[in-house]
Amino acid sequence: MTNVSRRHFFGFMGVGAGALMASACGSSSVATAPLDNFYTKVSLGVNANGSGFGPLIPKLPDNLDELAEIRRGTLAKELLALPEGFKYTAISITGQRMSDRDRVPSSHDGMACFPALGDRYILVRNHEVTVYSPLGIVRTSVPKYDNAGYGGTTTLVVDGEGRLNRDFVSLAGTIRNCAGGPTPWQSWLSCEETLVTPAVNPRLSQKHGYVFEVPVGTFATADPVPLRAMGRFNHEAVAVDPQTGYVYETEDDSQGCFYRFRANVWGDLKAGGVLEALRPVGATEVINTSTAPFAKGEPIPVEWVEIEDPDPDADQPSVAQQAQAQNAAIFRRGEGAWYGNRLVYFVCTSGGLAGQGQVWSYDPAAQILTKVVESTSESELDNPDNITVGPDGSLYLCEDGDDIQFVVGVSPAGDLFPFAQNLADQREFAGACFSPDGKKLFFNGQGIGITYCVWREDDQPIILS
Repeated sequence: MTNVSRRHFFGFMGVGAGALMASACGSSSVATAPLDNFYTKVSLGVNANGSGFGPLIPKLPDNLDELAEIRRGTLAKELLALPEGFKYTAISITGQRMSDRDRVPSSHDGMACFPALGDRYILVRNHEVTVYSPLGIVRTSVPKYDNAGYGGTTTLVVDGEGRLNRDFVSLAGTIRNCAGGPTPWQSWLSCEETLVTPAVNPRLSQKHGYVFEVPVGTFATADPVPLRAMGRFNHEAVAVDPQTGYVYETEDDSQGCFYRFRANVWGDLKAGGVLEALRPVGATEVINTSTAPFAKGEPIPVEWVEIEDPDPDADQPSVAQQAQAQNAAIFRRGEGAWYGNRLVYFVCTSGGLAGQGQVWSYDPAAQILTKVVESTSESELDNPDNITVGPDGSLYLCEDGDDIQFVVGVSPAGDLFPFAQNLADQREFAGACFSPDGKKLFFNGQGIGITYCVWREDDQPIILS
């Protein structure tokens, strides 16, 4: 589909095409931006209810001086379009030398932010790199799960001005670390989106498809121990209920399920536990949630079925097959997950009748599943992937679609609004997460490999008025 059909040429928030172009042409940075970059996302309910922060404007990064020295200055340009009153920096770019002397790996993906001393923040970031990649984590001086695995995580320390203070490898030897999630005991769970084994790739020495834990309170590389009881499948993301310590897991597969890991000990996932899959109460067959006639906002009572073998070999029934043998529901390409508003939110990137994406919420206390969003076209929402929850309860979704990509917000009232647009390339956004004080929104541009730090010029929390 062309960009013209993908992004209808009119404004949102009641701003018409003429007003948007007048505003755009008043910016000195517009001359270098392609015309297509002014196509704005059409969002359900935006014009009627006024959700969002206003029209997106191409902006130069606040650390333009640093970017002028990188890649012969090719990144010293408008990389994002943001609403009026917002600023950003672009940091920790693929190929740069890190504090530990390794290079910043490629394929920035899932990420979370943790508090640090003073006005600093700690980010733990996934890298969706496979086997023997020159742009992966190549160091051999740190503990590696598999010497042929070049994925893993890096940890960043960022100050209150959005500038990078320190970065280093914090998990090595894994493969396709796509997303994951933070824990209430201050660690990051990094998930492998693969089922590859040495039988498939003789370069490997280990089976893959596991979750790994990365502590945040130490500036050292994590001990790469696979959490086998949490399941071996195409992991994408996790969200942890702080009350129970249960970990909810998504599976990036067209026939995937939604899982819950009940740990034996709160905060100690290595102590084992029980893996379960979600099933609607009374289901007598496998329900595909993309085609089932569940209405938006309809409460769906659910229950959980136990997975007998969470770590199957290739010749055994997969985790999803074991789940669906007990009528567990299918969620088409489960990806991002996040805990907030006392709910577990998760995304089905290709879910829904249009195949453009769904957002679901699960209420752990009531054991109720609810559809929050279903996109009917890519102009509304184009295959959302990672998700996070803002300080006012709004959701923020990273698109992983076909052309121009956005970070899209969902207001507490359920209205969609565009927040950021990728001007650097047409690749996906990933890893959206807020700082603990709600003043910074971090996310990644996976194509070039950039981490963005966005904040309001008035230094107030990022909340809808």
